[in-house]
Amino acid sequence: MNYKANENRYEKIQYRRCGRSGIKLPIISLGLWHNFGDVDDFENGRKILLTAFDNGITHFDLANNYGPPYGSAEENFGKVLKSDLKPYRDELIISSKAGYDMWPGPYGDFGSRKYLIASCDQSLKRMSLEYVDIFYHHRPDYETPLEESMTALDQIVRSGKALYAGISNYPADRTAEAVRIMRELGTPLLIHQPKYSMFERWIEWDLINTLDSEGIGAIVFSPLAQGLLTNKYLYGIPEDSRAGKEWGFLKQDEVNSQINKVKQLNEIALHRGQSLAQMAIAWVLRHPVVTSALIGASKVEQVLELIKVQDKLDFSEEELKKIDNILVNS
Repeated sequence: MNYKANENRYEKIQYRRCGRSGIKLPIISLGLWHNFGDVDDFENGRKILLTAFDNGITHFDLANNYGPPYGSAEENFGKVLKSDLKPYRDELIISSKAGYDMWPGPYGDFGSRKYLIASCDQSLKRMSLEYVDIFYHHRPDYETPLEESMTALDQIVRSGKALYAGISNYPADRTAEAVRIMRELGTPLLIHQPKYSMFERWIEWDLINTLDSEGIGAIVFSPLAQGLLTNKYLYGIPEDSRAGKEWGFLKQDEVNSQINKVKQLNEIALHRGQSLAQMAIAWVLRHPVVTSALIGASKVEQVLELIKVQDKLDFSEEELKKIDNILVNS
């Protein structure tokens, strides 16, 4: 084993408490939604993971169907864990999720007790782990009783397969009900993972207030809008970008429709002495309830850039008004 973690890694990044819990997370966490599947370069992914940890990023976020193909991101993370990060397991927060399509038939999707528990078992096997730190229900399932999904999370925690339970993509009313059920079961929800960025602001309507009042932390995904809120698309669509890939979630039409706003936001970032990506991360972190921002990365340099967001997290009222005007009126 050649890898030895940077001795100064915990001086590199800030940590925030996750709601009313004993857990602190780095303000930047690394998500393995893209760039860690079997279609990607394994050694590049390994370098990204180790660079993240060397800079104090202790939280790695996965799901059963991350890849492609499904499951391959967990398998590849497990390889890096075994070869490099295993001595540091107790310093890591490793999370996984289930709730979207994973295997054929009626038991490989949504939120049944059978699906969630089987998914957790499969994820642990792929990563060669005894437990994950957080296991999420990945999305609400309105055809399955909420009590069934929550009791499955409760059992997963009580069985020792996860230390904490979380939910993702739940609206405010469903979140409040999930919190109530889990408290009654004795396994309080630790965290909620919603999509949030300058271009996706739905959590501001009522979810943020719900999380704050219930003492639940938020870790937001896609804060860079799949890379749209970076300088990557200012002058066109690179072939190796998410919008340039056949299997990506960011489509070229979306880039073209938003690029005028992106260019205006970039001007504000330049005046702040930040990259657009850094400003976009700082913007989601301005809410105290947001514990961490989940980033994706295809290059080591992207991790190093985004960690510098902590150099300027504050916004003036004038800056926030200018950003709102661009988002609403442009």
